[in-house]
Amino acid sequence: MAKSRIMFVEQKEGDCLAWIGRVTFSKTGRSIHYRGKTLQRAKGGGIAGNFFDVETGEEYWVSGPKKNRQDRHWADGGGPVYIDNDVREEYFELIK
Repeated sequence: MAKSRIMFVEQKEGDCLAWIGRVTFSKTGRSIHYRGKTLQRAKGGGIAGNFFDVETGEEYWVSGPKKNRQDRHWADGGGPVYIDNDVREEYFELIK
């Protein structure tokens, strides 16, 4: 069974949508799967993100969720962070 973890995932282009959800890791840990996308770690870091969509090249910021719920970068503005229903209870236990 693939390893999984609740993570913060933020799209760095377009609408800059952000979610708290469960990602699964590849065997090597160099890529993750979330919402039907395969995100690969950006070597040396990307321009705005640390992962990119292997199909589109779009950048994403992926990190562990912060207990203070301030997951978005201060310079990126704001906006809602959507919490996937399947992790909602576990997420609130994790950050309390």
